[in-house]
Amino acid sequence: MRRTDPEGHGPVRYGPSALPDDGLPVLPELSAALAGAASRSRERPIGGGTALLDAACGYWLRRGLSTRPDRVAAAPGAPSLLLALTAALGGDVLVPRPCAAWWAPYARLLGRPAFPVATPAECGGVPDPYALLETVRRVRVEGGDPRLLVLSVADDPTATVAPPEVLHETVEAAAGEGLHLVSDETWRDTVHAPHETVLLSPAEMLPERVTVVTDLAGAFLPAGWPAAIARFPAGATGDALHARVLDVLTALDARVAEPVAAAAAYALDEPDAVTARLTASVRLHARVAHVAHATLVAAGALVRPPRAGRHLYADLGSLRSVLAARGVGDAQDLEDFLTARLGRPVPGGHRFGDDLGALRVRLSTAELLGRTDEERAECLLSPEPLELPQVQRALLSLKSVLDDLRDDAQRWESPR
Repeated sequence: MRRTDPEGHGPVRYGPSALPDDGLPVLPELSAALAGAASRSRERPIGGGTALLDAACGYWLRRGLSTRPDRVAAAPGAPSLLLALTAALGGDVLVPRPCAAWWAPYARLLGRPAFPVATPAECGGVPDPYALLETVRRVRVEGGDPRLLVLSVADDPTATVAPPEVLHETVEAAAGEGLHLVSDETWRDTVHAPHETVLLSPAEMLPERVTVVTDLAGAFLPAGWPAAIARFPAGATGDALHARVLDVLTALDARVAEPVAAAAAYALDEPDAVTARLTASVRLHARVAHVAHATLVAAGALVRPPRAGRHLYADLGSLRSVLAARGVGDAQDLEDFLTARLGRPVPGGHRFGDDLGALRVRLSTAELLGRTDEERAECLLSPEPLELPQVQRALLSLKSVLDDLRDDAQRWESPR
């Protein structure tokens, strides 16, 4: 019997965490920076103190985006910034389908529709330009007021990086329709092969209409230390938007805790210890993702090669018949099925705004590094992490579940 009771499966309350954690022990230098500020009792201003804003400016300058402190705001996590931006801009919101699990709920929280737009074949995170134009036209015909497009060049959940030519067409289409863009660049520093992958920010293409948001849990801070930064465009439009966002953050009392702000400023300055850890972490997750991708493809799943982040997005539609025989008919069933058999969270694609009927899931590479801090630290330090027993066990578990499904599907195929 198909499940009809949604209890325990709400799209927000029971959804995945906003960002897949890296699963690694905290860098000692970050812990020291946080501990050094733990005794400070004075509240910092809403939007961030001087040290954090200056560090954010330096971070973006090293990535080709010149920034002044009065065009930056900090908040306790990217969701706070997106909520403030959505409230400040007004109108309806457009998002690619699928998209990060935390994007659409903040529009719904404000009573705004979030209209999904199909993505191109090459990547996720960025709407197909023609689908974007058609969605804007349809929304306006139906009386809507689309004003904001949220996108990500290095994407969660698909782990893809949008090619510059695809991004340029989408940005041009959005500009032609007068949309403001929020570019979620949380994962830009986790590109697996930075010397082989061209990553451009929409702010380089349309500087007057793009606000960049980066959650530091993507590359720099533990997920439990919430901090994020936003870079606003220059000019009168950017000034007004910055002021309105600060008003919303003030109403929410959304300030970064002083110890976390100190750790964030330290990380954004990118000292050697931070860059070395980031390089090692990205290399580790990329190697694990490569093997997990091969395992999924061998089982018949459709998975774009992961290019960034610490996750993969898999479509098991080719195994629909054998999954149906096991009571799996939609993404929620598939989430339950794989979570139970793998013993780790495997959120379904519906958590990311995808079609509930599609058999898609996001898998986190952090869940393949072991169960304890000691095991995961060993992965980071090992020259051959794929040969460690905890990684082999996790990958073998994934392979076993998928091979079981694939073998059943092959046995059920009609003789040719």
